[in-house]
Amino acid sequence: MRIFDPHIHMTSRTTNDYEAMYAAGVRALVEPAFWLGQPRTSVESFLDYFDSLLGWERFRAAQFGIRHHATIALNPKEANDPRCVPVLEELPRYLVKEGVVAVGEIGYDSMTPAEDDAFARQLQLAREYALPALVHTPHREKLAGTRRTLDVVRESGIAPEAVLVDHLNETNIELVKDAGAWMGFSIYPDTKMDESRMVALLQRYGTERVLVNSAADWGRSDPLKTRRTAEAMLEAGFSAEDVDHVLWQNPVNFYGQSGQLILEPVAGFDESGFPDPSAGFEGNSVLRGARV
Repeated sequence: MRIFDPHIHMTSRTTNDYEAMYAAGVRALVEPAFWLGQPRTSVESFLDYFDSLLGWERFRAAQFGIRHHATIALNPKEANDPRCVPVLEELPRYLVKEGVVAVGEIGYDSMTPAEDDAFARQLQLAREYALPALVHTPHREKLAGTRRTLDVVRESGIAPEAVLVDHLNETNIELVKDAGAWMGFSIYPDTKMDESRMVALLQRYGTERVLVNSAADWGRSDPLKTRRTAEAMLEAGFSAEDVDHVLWQNPVNFYGQSGQLILEPVAGFDESGFPDPSAGFEGNSVLRGARV
């Protein structure tokens, strides 16, 4: 089984998670830029974070046999902070970097005028740089937020097939499906969606334009939820081809629109799973001392 997790925040995870993900079949992932859990105080903190996504985190994933890609954006929550908004002027130089496969996460948190402006501006950047857009739907007032999201997407002129609307559930899937956008679902231990609900939606709506992710941020989450969803699909009678379609081909097809996917096996990766002791990134390694 091969798995592409299309939305997972590995900055908040450990190397043990990378090892477990590889063992579960994860061979590629996308890490969207997001809120860190406490307010950023300057644009410079964003830039250091973006650099880490495109540098250290990509290196760290490769040490465990996983191809790492990123999306870059000002996230909706911090679009309300005047200290953060100037980072919009810095985004273009990151959107042309290798391995950046979308503008995201963008969209809504509290549906404020500031979020309206940041969302619209970043959709235009997606159009200008020929990148897909990864859109975050709000945790509160999700149905109203999804309607507003789709209105802004239509007004932007971006093609719906270049938009992934994420964190969906039973209340808003039909809106996104009817709009022609891709549908994303985050599978969590006790919030958002779970495996059985996801399987029920796949049985009802089919497997086209559906992406399943673990998100796996710094809250209570599980980076193996993609694998658990695949197993639940098989138990429910879906074929191995259906599983591959949802857990591999769909993310490849969506993010492949960027022209920036790298899916070849990591060169020199030791199938035993132990990182290369000679590999380093700017003087650092995922190892701590010599192997005994």
